[in-house]
Amino acid sequence: MNPYTELETRFRRIGALEEAEGILHWDMSVIMPKGGAESRAEQLAAMKLTIHGLLTDPSLASLLDAAEDSPPSDGWQAANLREMRRRWRHANAVEGDLVEALSKASSRCEMIWREARPKGNFAAVSESLAEVLDLVRQKAQTKASILGVAPYEALLDQFEPETRIADIDHLFDDLAEFLPDFLDNALAHQTAAGDPLLPQGPFDLEAQRSLAAKLMEHVGFDFDHGRLDISLHPFCGGVPDDVRITTRYEEDDFAQSLMGVLHETGHAMYERGLPADWRLQPVGQARGMALHESQSLLVEMQVCRGIEFLTFAAPVMQAAFGGTGAAWSPENMQRLQARVERGFIRVDADEVTYPAHVILRYRLERALIAGDMEIVDLPSAWNDGMKELLGIVPESDRVGCLQDIHWFDGAFGYFPTYTMGALAAAQIFQAACAADGSIKAGISDGDFAPLMSWLRVNIHGKGSFGTTDEILIEATGAPLGTKAFKSHLKARYLN
Repeated sequence: MNPYTELETRFRRIGALEEAEGILHWDMSVIMPKGGAESRAEQLAAMKLTIHGLLTDPSLASLLDAAEDSPPSDGWQAANLREMRRRWRHANAVEGDLVEALSKASSRCEMIWREARPKGNFAAVSESLAEVLDLVRQKAQTKASILGVAPYEALLDQFEPETRIADIDHLFDDLAEFLPDFLDNALAHQTAAGDPLLPQGPFDLEAQRSLAAKLMEHVGFDFDHGRLDISLHPFCGGVPDDVRITTRYEEDDFAQSLMGVLHETGHAMYERGLPADWRLQPVGQARGMALHESQSLLVEMQVCRGIEFLTFAAPVMQAAFGGTGAAWSPENMQRLQARVERGFIRVDADEVTYPAHVILRYRLERALIAGDMEIVDLPSAWNDGMKELLGIVPESDRVGCLQDIHWFDGAFGYFPTYTMGALAAAQIFQAACAADGSIKAGISDGDFAPLMSWLRVNIHGKGSFGTTDEILIEATGAPLGTKAFKSHLKARYLN
């Protein structure tokens, strides 16, 4: 067996273990009884340590060296070898003891957070979060020295490869300059138009679930290869052949849950569309979270909050709840889904204010990793940032620094990819519609096939064949930028 072929065999085993780890995480978040937390922490740590051991096996380094001395001529194999080396670099930058300790600390912290968040009790989780942060800092410092980047960039690289602080600052500074005046103008335009009508609840939870499942199928979700469940924090998990979506329902507001489900369905469609021929290989996995988030935001924000989709979906929603009156018209529903508000909750935020939520988290986690701020300072720093960026102050930590799972699960460096994804979503949807005039007409009929066909060829099926910018340039003609996003906001919120 030649070195490259042996590498594929080894990475297929690693990929299968990582998929098993993903299912364990889903189970912990959805159906595991809280009494199983300590056992699950041990299981996940053992899984991570096993994967880490396979990636740091000295013989793997020898195989990589040998394969790179005589690299494969096939483009996909060459890209796979490149991604194997990237995975190797990350794994070998961190000792197994640290991997195990961080996994256990993150699992424990997440379970404490689940109890603390509803009560707004930051003090209950602060000590555990401080332990996670200390371990993440150690990981960041160690990786930074090996990868030759800043500590925060070493964390960011796990979620969005090859992205640097300067890249994010370039995009976020542009948005920070554009959005304040735009937000004021959008709010003034909205006030002049008057308030839309609110459909009257309560909205039966089972009816909500059935409606969500029906619209998921219109997008293209295959329930033979996925599930829809309930969790504290909506997410998409599982594996490409078994995609797990979760949401949370509110009896007085069906749209919040529905749009969350459609958002996660975008993630699911990306996972399902990854190149099947490269399943379990590094090149067959998602390029990074910017493109992953672009697919969720493309489905939810670009499409499902637009008039074309709501022309189809509004009557379906009305029938699901037996609604009557003008509140259920597509035009009114579109105005409801395009409401702009200075709100506290990131996952409920509109397109205009959402970047402010991400910029806040980006600033805070950079300060935390750099040691410029400690966990005890997080609630006040959060509240100060919300006042500066959105002019509002949370009344409790429940709607402040406790609202997101990421830091409590050890995921520092993830947040910038949300807004990078929003920029990419606008850019990709604009290019798709320009390339195929049937896409918007199909959406008006509840037919996502033209859109998904284009995405499978140009985005999903690329896996990690190229960098994010290389994939975007090929699909849209330009690297990631703000132009399409700003154009989209102006068209939707000022016309």
